[in-house]
Amino acid sequence: MEQRYGMTPAVLHWLLALFVFALYGLGWYMVNIPKGTPPVAYFYNLHKSIGIVAAIPIGLLIWWRTTHVPPPLPGTLSEWEARAAHINHVLFYVCLVLLVASGFIESNFTKYGIKFFGHPLPVLGWDDRTLYRIFNRFHVYLSHFFVVLIAIHVGAALKHLLFNRDQVFQRMIPGRSQL
Repeated sequence: MEQRYGMTPAVLHWLLALFVFALYGLGWYMVNIPKGTPPVAYFYNLHKSIGIVAAIPIGLLIWWRTTHVPPPLPGTLSEWEARAAHINHVLFYVCLVLLVASGFIESNFTKYGIKFFGHPLPVLGWDDRTLYRIFNRFHVYLSHFFVVLIAIHVGAALKHLLFNRDQVFQRMIPGRSQL
């Protein structure tokens, strides 16, 4: 049985990693821009636009994951490591979906709405500071939790690459494969 992921899930994984990196960079930068200055709207809408685009590879990766059997983990992993990896991946998908959804929803409860790369999208809600704040806090706190999951994921990948040398890291490098 093939031990590596195929080109489709590998490319989606790394594309999504780039989106997440960009979204976090923008998110941390934009919240420190003084309110009421011109760059605020630009960076917030850029963050929202990239988040909406990121929903595409998220959906494709979830579709792939539900329609394909991933390659088996090497037998060198302990039961707790395999279980932890599974839980981390499930939480990744949950966080990705909820981060996009909560960001989209919160934006629809402000008078600003969403300008998708400069083009206003229809506002699906109304200006409601309470609902905005609820979804915004959820979005922010979930993003902090997701950073912890990312750190665990990257740390485990580096452990497998540098110490275990068991080919777990290489499973997600795009290359020739059956999947």
